[in-house]
Amino acid sequence: MKLLVIGATGTLGRQIVRRALDEGHEVKCLVRSFQRGAFLREWGAQLLRGNICAPQTLPPALADVDAVIDAATARPSDAIQQVDWEGKVNLITAAKEANIGRYIFVSILGAEKYPDVPLMNIKHCTEKFLAESGLDYTILRPCGFLQGLIGQYAIPILEKQGIWVMNGAAPIAYMNTQDIARFAVAALHNSDTVKRSFPLAGSRAWEANEIIRLCERLTGQDARVSRMPLGLLRVVKNILFYFQWGWNVADRLAFIEVLTGTKALSAPMDEVYTTFEIDPDEITTVEEYLGEYFGRIMKKLRELDYDREKVSKKKLPF
Repeated sequence: MKLLVIGATGTLGRQIVRRALDEGHEVKCLVRSFQRGAFLREWGAQLLRGNICAPQTLPPALADVDAVIDAATARPSDAIQQVDWEGKVNLITAAKEANIGRYIFVSILGAEKYPDVPLMNIKHCTEKFLAESGLDYTILRPCGFLQGLIGQYAIPILEKQGIWVMNGAAPIAYMNTQDIARFAVAALHNSDTVKRSFPLAGSRAWEANEIIRLCERLTGQDARVSRMPLGLLRVVKNILFYFQWGWNVADRLAFIEVLTGTKALSAPMDEVYTTFEIDPDEITTVEEYLGEYFGRIMKKLRELDYDREKVSKKKLPF
């Protein structure tokens, strides 16, 4: 199958490209920068310069394409409204005009529950627009990436830096982007997923304190934890909404507030695994992911210490 992957240079998008290529699909990637996407070409994907916010670049990219997998979302420097709404409307409209057979869209779990949070509301509106487009769509709704735990918890602990934790933060059922990519590519040939939406959640929801304790156990180091009251987050967000230059930051702070709610970000997965014919035992857990990460890092640190010790001994005059 000939695929066009949107958001291919992102954390999830690159895993979708890798999975699709490994399964024998012909993959094209819409990128804003050839340099940024050079590694995708090395893997075997075709790069096309374009931007979903520039609708004139979409018809050439969609030529001879059987399916679209859309994993794009606004970067911190982007305007959410422009990328996640206007850009997606451009893309879905162009896909409809190009008679694309399948459209896989990666949204967010529970987007419909937060109409006052800009990113969540836009994702929900995009889901509705896609459902009304007439395309044979599948919507995937993950709730958190395992990869995000590295920058949030693992690296600060290894580098003895502080970790910021929101008081009362909701537990999150993180899933590996490699596993999410597996669902996305599997949906292409599965007729039972057409015109349906599916949650994607890990084996269980984890609280921040549980992850910190796991990291401490795996590294043998104590974490420096600083806690921020949720009320302070709301005050900062409300102040920024009064200033145009702060709108983008305020929008993202509003999304962070979703992650600090009282209800766990998780969902039942039994029906999902059955529909996609995927074995839940093959899905990466938080313990496995962080255990493998710290195992590699700690091994490397031991090797570096051993090399420094050898160099030091060579400098001795006896």
